[in-house]
Amino acid sequence: MGLTSSSTGSKILTNNLNLLQQDSDFTVTLAGNPNVGKSTVFNGLTGLNQHTGNWTGKTVSNAAGKCTYLNKKFLLVDIPGTYSIISHSKEEEIARDFICSGVSDVTVVVVDATCLERNLNLVFQIMDITPNVIVCVNLLDEAKKKKIKIDLDLLSELLGVPVVGTTARKKKSLNNLLDTIYKVCNNEIEIFAKKIIYPENCSLNEKASCIMKQCEYITNKVCSFEKSDYRSSDKKIDKFLTSKTFGIPIMILFLGLIFWITIIGANYPSSLLSEFFGSIQEKLIYWANYINMPSWLSSMLILGVYQTVTWIVAVMLPPMAIFFPLFTILEDLGYLPRIAFNMDKCFKKACTNGKQMITMCMGFGCNAAGVCGCKIIDSPRERLIAILTNVFVPCNGRFPFLITISTIFIASSFSGITASIVSTLSVIAVIILGIFMSLLISRLLSKTILKGMPSSFILELPPYRKPQFGRIIVRSIFDRTLFVLGRALSVAVPAGFVIWIFANIGIDGSSLLSIIANFLNPFAKIMGLDGYILTAFILALPANEIVLPIILMGYLGGTSLNNLSDTFAIGNILVQNGWTILTAINVMIFVICHFPCGTTLLTIKKETGSWKWTGLAFAIPTVCGILLCMCTTLVYNIFV
Repeated sequence: MGLTSSSTGSKILTNNLNLLQQDSDFTVTLAGNPNVGKSTVFNGLTGLNQHTGNWTGKTVSNAAGKCTYLNKKFLLVDIPGTYSIISHSKEEEIARDFICSGVSDVTVVVVDATCLERNLNLVFQIMDITPNVIVCVNLLDEAKKKKIKIDLDLLSELLGVPVVGTTARKKKSLNNLLDTIYKVCNNEIEIFAKKIIYPENCSLNEKASCIMKQCEYITNKVCSFEKSDYRSSDKKIDKFLTSKTFGIPIMILFLGLIFWITIIGANYPSSLLSEFFGSIQEKLIYWANYINMPSWLSSMLILGVYQTVTWIVAVMLPPMAIFFPLFTILEDLGYLPRIAFNMDKCFKKACTNGKQMITMCMGFGCNAAGVCGCKIIDSPRERLIAILTNVFVPCNGRFPFLITISTIFIASSFSGITASIVSTLSVIAVIILGIFMSLLISRLLSKTILKGMPSSFILELPPYRKPQFGRIIVRSIFDRTLFVLGRALSVAVPAGFVIWIFANIGIDGSSLLSIIANFLNPFAKIMGLDGYILTAFILALPANEIVLPIILMGYLGGTSLNNLSDTFAIGNILVQNGWTILTAINVMIFVICHFPCGTTLLTIKKETGSWKWTGLAFAIPTVCGILLCMCTTLVYNIFV
């Protein structure tokens, strides 16, 4: 009775299932409320490494994977978590449409053993529209900790469908579920679902009332509670984490701690990587000279492409390898919904809602992912506002630049731990500025071209859960760190060519980079920057990671960029080319407030279906950044 697994493309739409179904014997849908471990069940059955998280809205489109059991091939489709199949949000619409499409042979409804009554609501709704239903009672380990006992046999009898208990994190517990799926698909188990009989001509509200009464009745029959308040510990923690007084300060403290650990931990490995790549570079130069490679070719390949690529690896890899696991721990703990809860009042004043904060948290990793995550926002108007303002949160490609500049100029007067703390506080200050700008622009959009009042929404605060540290490390390294690094490197290779060409080829003794920089210099000076800085941001449209290499290449005239991860050496180069504390502040502001990268712009176009909104997403942060830099420069020149 062996179980094997293989993966297909991770994100698919319903109309692309035909090819996958041709190689499968049965199609199985996984449905359920958010935070019930549905995606973890999916990962356990298929072997896919889909990102799971302890907060609402992680899965916002259908994901598919295959598994083989007793020589039968099953295509499993993980649909978005939803509380109801009555379409209200984008994720509920996707879930409802797939269930109603009739392409599945069986629908597995995953429910949370610790809050069965609420989850049964969806079970009855699905039983009304599809005959073959299996109920998977997940998180039995958490129910046991909370002294909750569930009579699974009686639950199966009352519902008239197979009921299987699982602990999704333990793969062995999923074998019973797979065996039940196999038997239902092969008609070895007959299902006689006990649907609710509604009064004639009853309204939607009356139907909902009938379902809730039946859910309460069944829960009272099958569940026993040794503790009257089994979530008392969670409530005690939430008194602090979601309080009006401590909620936001604790949020800032957590983010500050993550950034501080990242800054402290990344310095040493970055230096080691830089030395390692530097030693290889010396050997490459020796080898190029040995084979009499033309100097222009060796310069382009080694000083252009190789140095750009290795700098990105040396500077980006250590911070990402530290930041992503730490941030993922907050996800697994269930803290991110608390952030949305704390920020909800602020976003309501901006005529949006707290779910926008969740999409901004996604943006810390990648703004393109944050834009995709905006599907969890119900209101089309608020969803569009969240898309247009997501770029104000710095993605991982911008963090190394912010950390480097803050370390060189803001924390340069301090030493030891004090310097790292000051550097961390400056990065946090810039992030808070980005959040403030997001709120401000959201309100302006709500009062002008996207008028409307904030919508109400239900935000579930999931129970706190012990993070799976092994899974976090693997997922953070492979799903996030290497993915983002791979994307950066795919841009860095051609960018290295372009940077070298712009820095080494020119007209009348001036490089193309110098010509462009001199042209932009007058306008850049008004912003408290210089032409090379502005040119670097423009040429780095494909990826934010290459802004600093372009700046340094411009200053050095296309020559060697050795020891770029050495902040002291970088600082010397920048100071020698006229950088001051004002320049550093304006650069950090412009890092937060400038146009999205190419990947994010294409994602915005895909999500909005409009070049108009894509253009606006480009223009809004750029104009804000220009105006803020001008104001900062004006104030600085007046008072300093």
